[in-house]
Amino acid sequence: MSEHAAHQHETQHDKNDGGPGLPHGTPADAAVTWDERYRSKPQMWSGKPNPQLVREAGGLRPGKALDLGCGEGADAIWLAQQGWTVTAVDVSAVALDRARSHEKAALARESVHAAEGAIASRITWQQADLEQWQPGNSFDLVTTQFLHSQELAWQGPLRTAAAAVKPGGTLLVVGHHPDRLPPWGGASHHHRGMFYTGDELVQELGLDGPEWQLEVQTSRERPVTGPEGQHATIADVVVRATRLP
Repeated sequence: MSEHAAHQHETQHDKNDGGPGLPHGTPADAAVTWDERYRSKPQMWSGKPNPQLVREAGGLRPGKALDLGCGEGADAIWLAQQGWTVTAVDVSAVALDRARSHEKAALARESVHAAEGAIASRITWQQADLEQWQPGNSFDLVTTQFLHSQELAWQGPLRTAAAAVKPGGTLLVVGHHPDRLPPWGGASHHHRGMFYTGDELVQELGLDGPEWQLEVQTSRERPVTGPEGQHATIADVVVRATRLP
């Protein structure tokens, strides 16, 4: 999962606006499902970082970041370009292969203009089923963008994301607002459980509790273009919180 529908054509996939949604079943089943989806198109997402990530993380001091559901890697590459050391996780090997290729191209472009020569990678790409994966480390920033799936409940992976934020660090969760979905989304939009409001997200993750300072809880409109050139305005749920020391 990672960036997307909004930039590209806002066809509603299980993933999100950004990377894959993760189906239930064994890790092998999830990997096969998402590999097939990625192989169905030469490029699933826009190749641009999610706009809410740029807006909310652009002013943060770089450190260690976790991109949970990184898809084809646009968010992770953008974070690395801002100075972050990034762990980028996705279930799909096909998506990660594309992400590595995109990073390699970005590094080559940057190295051309670097006085000291080649620029080293700041990203560790990791394949894992997000339903079962645990990070083992804590991070200064944990971001997950549009983690929506008919097969995967969002609560578990987002609890994992919140638990991975170190004291003083930032959690950023962005998703499609359930009441402002694109009209061409099809059957997936009838699965209300795929989506969450800001209130539901804050309550589920305990972000209104004593361990957190809630910095942003809002819904932001943005225009999108559908697969047949349709135009609509959708809304993103944006929640950013700081884990208190």
